[in-house]
Amino acid sequence: MISSIKNTPSPCFASPDFLPKKRFLPTRLNFSPLPIIQNSTFNNSSFSADKPLHISSTDNFTFSPKQLKTQCNAYEADRSRPLDLNIEVLEEQTRFEAAHKIKIGIYFAAWWALNVVFNIYNKKVLNAFPYPWLTSTLSLACGSLMMLISWATRIADVPKTDLDFWKTLFPVAVAHTIGHVAATVSMSKVAVSFTHIIKSGEPAFSVLVSRFLLGEAFPLPVYASLLPIIGGCALAAVTELNFNLTGFMGAMISNLAFVFRNIFSKKGMKGNSVSGMNYYACLSMMSLLILTPFALAVEGPHMWAVGWQTALAQIGPNFVWWVAAQSIFYHLYNQVSYMSLDQISPLTFSIGNTMKRISVIVSSIIIFHTPVRPINALGAAIAILGTFLYSQAKM
Repeated sequence: MISSIKNTPSPCFASPDFLPKKRFLPTRLNFSPLPIIQNSTFNNSSFSADKPLHISSTDNFTFSPKQLKTQCNAYEADRSRPLDLNIEVLEEQTRFEAAHKIKIGIYFAAWWALNVVFNIYNKKVLNAFPYPWLTSTLSLACGSLMMLISWATRIADVPKTDLDFWKTLFPVAVAHTIGHVAATVSMSKVAVSFTHIIKSGEPAFSVLVSRFLLGEAFPLPVYASLLPIIGGCALAAVTELNFNLTGFMGAMISNLAFVFRNIFSKKGMKGNSVSGMNYYACLSMMSLLILTPFALAVEGPHMWAVGWQTALAQIGPNFVWWVAAQSIFYHLYNQVSYMSLDQISPLTFSIGNTMKRISVIVSSIIIFHTPVRPINALGAAIAILGTFLYSQAKM
């Protein structure tokens, strides 16, 4: 708003507090938030310190309509854009979840397929070359070599480790070595299906070790799930047509060793930045160093040379491929399982491990034409069902 005041002889302003005692008025104001006074020349009769500030008349005020004109434009807020952003975020989350599920599905499919292939070739090798200590050593050596090549060619990132990492990894490697050799010894004596039926009882060992050695308590449903596991394994063992005590004890020792491996792994991987793939690679290398002197002492090069010549004479050059395949697929299926564990919860991993055993048992029975009686199949089904119930009770 702009106004103009014509100067009149009548007094207009007067106040001792409004003006300083030394009355000094600038002839021109550069800026003022007050209405602009067009005539800035005042005589002494216009101001008085003895009179209050007042306006004598409003007749001389003039207003300009153009100066008072204010333009206000109203418009409807466009809310479509925020809604579009929300929809885009939801669609992005949906796509991410779908991609994650597909990724886990691929991991599981690869895990099960690689494990089935390993067990088939491993059993073929052990049937022609019954030296489980060397077979186990070759599996670890092949995996270690594959990872060293991957690190050297930068296909995989080199893990950043220190002395403390290797110290915490050592007990894990000891347990892993015992479990690996024991399972291989078991499969060299009995059918693959029987070994995996007994190995499905691993949750029972996990609960018993955690309860009596670590003092960890579990809810009643967990203990209840052990009954079908133990009962099913016992029924399958009693009714096994080709039962072998060494094979049975090898599977049982493997269960116990892998329980300790899992316990040590939980302690060793806390606050560890090494990925699952590299963690298993380091585990394989340390296990290889532990296993090699024992394999040399138990079996030795002389027995290996004789057995190798016998296998080549019976099978031919395909035997070399069998050995290479079982070694490669052993490392790959374990590597994928550790990569899966990085992406899923332990419960999902446990359920996946249970389903893996089912695929191995069924495929080995079909491929090797393993004779199975109905009562034996019932025991296997009960044990696997108990393992599944255990996984649900641990939720």
